[in-house]
Order: sequence, then structure tokens, then C-alpha cells
Amino acid sequence: MKVVIDLHTHTTFSDGTDTPAQLVNKALAQGLDTLAITDHDAIAGWSSAVQTLRGDLKLVLGAEISCLTKTGVSVHMLGLLFDGTNSALLETLENTRDDRLPRMRKMIELMQADGIDISISDVEAAMPTGATMGRPHLADALVAKKIIKSRDEAFVELLNNESKYYVTHFAPTPVDAIKLIRAAGGVAVIAHPFASLRGQILQSSDFIDLKAAGLNGIEVNHRDHSNEERLSLLSIASDLDLVMTGSSDYHGTGKLNSLGENVTDPAEWERLEAMADARRVVTA
Repeated sequence: MKVVIDLHTHTTFSDGTDTPAQLVNKALAQGLDTLAITDHDAIAGWSSAVQTLRGDLKLVLGAEISCLTKTGVSVHMLGLLFDGTNSALLETLENTRDDRLPRMRKMIELMQADGIDISISDVEAAMPTGATMGRPHLADALVAKKIIKSRDEAFVELLNNESKYYVTHFAPTPVDAIKLIRAAGGVAVIAHPFASLRGQILQSSDFIDLKAAGLNGIEVNHRDHSNEERLSLLSIASDLDLVMTGSSDYHGTGKLNSLGENVTDPAEWERLEAMADARRVVTA
């Protein structure tokens, strides 16, 4: 029987549409063996997921940390199995979340200047309670007002990193994020690094510095990577002895990603888990 290990999912505590409890229940219903909850710059959903856990499902607690290179390239770093009480990491996550509201206001101002009928109140109405504000909530507001048809269409047409409406927010560099994750006892996996349809991406040479900073793995198998991009990442991971993961990046309704559509090989997950400073996988 195939072992299903999905190391990248989102809940209503960032830009997902399932609560942590609903996500855990879906993972159980679909027969997943291991599920990681990795909300954007947030760990507030951890406790609810742990409380819902039952059966044989293993739960990996983490976060997807927003990063920005010194040259302005947006990067997402998955931090898994870190100590959720580490003050330095928690402070960085909080600072990133705090800067998301002024960033959203700037994006909306740019849209309004082009005659797009959208407001910050529309975005807030589209957000679940406790969510970390992000572009997917703006997409949901645009869908609700029938300006666009879906989240995916919104990112293709209006909200991708190359869009004239895109605005950056405070974020650590990828190197700093890796160091924070490792100092908190966790492991760092760079998420969808060659997803070129999203905008600017890293160069192959950039991974040398990330490895030197403590990078543990690369999310190779992701729906936003072409076959050619996956092969390039496989080569980089092999050359630098990095763990190769696959994940769904599941967000619930509004995005096509299905839970468990890309998974991590059990042997690769065993390697990755062993790199944390303690065994933090949660079981019922």
C-alpha cells in the first residue's frame, strides 16, 4: 500500500478554506499517513489540529515563511518540526504578519486607480476569523464581486509576482529564514522554488548559499513545476545532497490543488525528520 506523506498544506489560519480540524479530518478520510500544516507566517492552527488528531495519522507542525532575497525575488521557506516557543522565530513571523495589512492597502490603491471596484473591507469580509491576510483573500474578494472567476485566474491575471499590482511586504531573506528555523531545532525546505509562472525565481547557483546556511531540502514535486523544472531541481538536490520532497500545497476550495496530489517518498521523509534536533511528529 502506498504511503502518503504530504508536507505542505494550508488552513483558515492563513489562506486555506478548511479549518485545521477539517483538514485533519480530510486527511484521515483520504488515508494520508503523514500531514504537515504549514500556514503562511503563522502557527495559530497547530493546537486545533493536534486536538482533532486521531487514528494512525501523523501530524507535522510547521509554517511557510515568506522570504525576500536582496534582489527582490519572493521565496517561500517551509519550516517543519521546529520548537513553536522559539522567540526569535515567532517574532519574525509576527513582524511579517503585521506588515501584510499596509501591503494589502497599497495593492488595493493600485487597483482602484485602474478602476477596479475593490476595497480593504471587501478583503476583510473574505477572510476567516484569525487568518493571516494574503493575496488569496484579495482573490476571493475579487471572485465575490464577480471581477474574476477563481483564485487561480486572479493570480494569472492580476496577483502574480510580476503584476503591476504586486507589492512586497516585510520578510526575512531566505538565508535568515533558514538560520531561524534551524536555530529553533527544525528543518528548512524551500517551497516550489522553480515555479516560474508565479514570477521571478531563484537561479541554480543560489542553492549553494542556501545549503551553506543550513537548507535541508527542496520541494521538487509540486503542481507549479514543469517536468523540466522538476528535473533541474532533482539535479540540484542530488548535487548538494538535499532531501527531495513532494507536496500538494493544498488550500481547499478555490485552488485546483488536491490533498496528497504530490507526496514525499518515505525514505526522504525519514532523512528529513532525522535532521531536526528532536522528534516532534505528533501522534494520537
